[in-house]
Amino acid sequence: MDSDNNKLIQNLKDADCTPELIEKFLHAGKDIKTKLLKEHRKHLLNELHINQKRIDCLDYLIFTLRQGKC
Repeated sequence: MDSDNNKLIQNLKDADCTPELIEKFLHAGKDIKTKLLKEHRKHLLNELHINQKRIDCLDYLIFTLRQGKC
């Protein structure tokens, strides 16, 4: 069981969960665990969208440089 717990904790770390979130998760009931994971997923997805907008801006700048417009 200890090995399973270590794998779970490592998976949460790999998913960029904070130590505080991991602690909450480990002591929560099933419904709360699901809620915590969904909230963290939403947070990560939001970061993804923010970074995608940044990448789009850089792609536009690269395009304009290649066109000689910048």
